[in-house]
Amino acid sequence: MNFIKSVFDLMKKVTWPTKKEAAIDFAGVIEYSAFFLVIIYVFDTLIKTGITSILSLFAK
Repeated sequence: MNFIKSVFDLMKKVTWPTKKEAAIDFAGVIEYSAFFLVIIYVFDTLIKTGITSILSLFAK
């Protein structure tokens, strides 16, 4: 029982982000995710195009 009480005491001392700070953090996560999505898509397209062109050389 002492452990649970100490957990609640510790959580009362934690400074939680405000709604505005949480929204800014969420927007940042979405921006980084979109950025890396584009990077991965471009890299995947380049790799796929390269492999397809290499395979077409051997198919002739």
